[in-house]
Amino acid sequence: MTTHAPGRPTGLGTTAALLPALLAAARPSRDSPAAGPGYAEMPWGDGTHSPLYCPLPERLDQALSDEVDARLLAWAQDRGFQEHELAGLAKAAFGHLVTLAHPDVDDPDALLVAAQMNASWWAADDYYADDTALGAEPVRLPERLTLVMAAMDPVAPAGDLTPPLEAAFQDDLVLRMFDSAVAHLRRHATPAQVQRICYATFSMFVSWTAYAAWRETGDDPTAWEYLAARQHDSFYTSMTLIDAIAGYQVPADLFCHPHVRRAAMRAGTASVIVNDLHSVAKDAADEKPVCNLVLLTAADRDCSLDEATEVTVALHNDLVRGFENDHRQLAAVPSPELQRFLRGLRAWMGGGFHWHATNPRYATRP
Repeated sequence: MTTHAPGRPTGLGTTAALLPALLAAARPSRDSPAAGPGYAEMPWGDGTHSPLYCPLPERLDQALSDEVDARLLAWAQDRGFQEHELAGLAKAAFGHLVTLAHPDVDDPDALLVAAQMNASWWAADDYYADDTALGAEPVRLPERLTLVMAAMDPVAPAGDLTPPLEAAFQDDLVLRMFDSAVAHLRRHATPAQVQRICYATFSMFVSWTAYAAWRETGDDPTAWEYLAARQHDSFYTSMTLIDAIAGYQVPADLFCHPHVRRAAMRAGTASVIVNDLHSVAKDAADEKPVCNLVLLTAADRDCSLDEATEVTVALHNDLVRGFENDHRQLAAVPSPELQRFLRGLRAWMGGGFHWHATNPRYATRP
């Protein structure tokens, strides 16, 4: 019978339990902890502002992007998209986004899962939360998101109350999208991964209701209040798909470890700040302007949008450098799954930046 030294943790959770000691004993390298194209200061927008420090994209595969986008459009048509909606979806190029963001995945069906989930999140954001021209009503947002949650994570049957709920899923485009996308996700992910993705989404929805309240009352938050909400409404939600669609799973005790979570939240927040920077004109032009870190920073500091943009760029760059340092430290952890996931976070940041910088949706700046 195998014996273990007293006090030394063994079995499930051992690596996470030892993580502080591993990090303390490690001597982080000044170099990247894993193969990859590295980081660079990237010009963006019209080039008049300071560059964004971010990872370089790891894969530009137009043929694969086109294949995933074609499958996404066929799926959307089956969900009931109208012609003008299909044109908008084609312009968004979510297949291109996920091909950039998941460079370790070559299977177009697995990438389609990520494209469907991202398209669904964006649709809920546009149709329910942000774009009044598409029917977004802040006062109705909580009830709509409640139904999305039920579509993603089916509730137990409730007798004659269940058929109206199921009918509602089929009567609403966004609900049809989520119902189908999560069904496809289940064919690629473990039950634990599906629940992780669902609950990251539900956390994101809490932040959306805060934005809705701010818009409805006209009582804008401070930049720090918005950022507190934004950290749970970030591309971290998209990043929870990294291992699921790549066919592996980061152990839960590592995925949820505070040091790993800090790295992931930094990556997600930095990536969503890229979105805010590219969305200033669109957000400011809405009938009820949505929360945006640049706009709120300008209001807080009573400064110009150019000055607020520089402050926001500096925050982004600090977050990316923080992630880079976390990645170096976590390279000491002997988990192939964790190391692949950390490289996936880095790749998502690089791919996400490239997608924003080249997407017509974000071409207009103030």
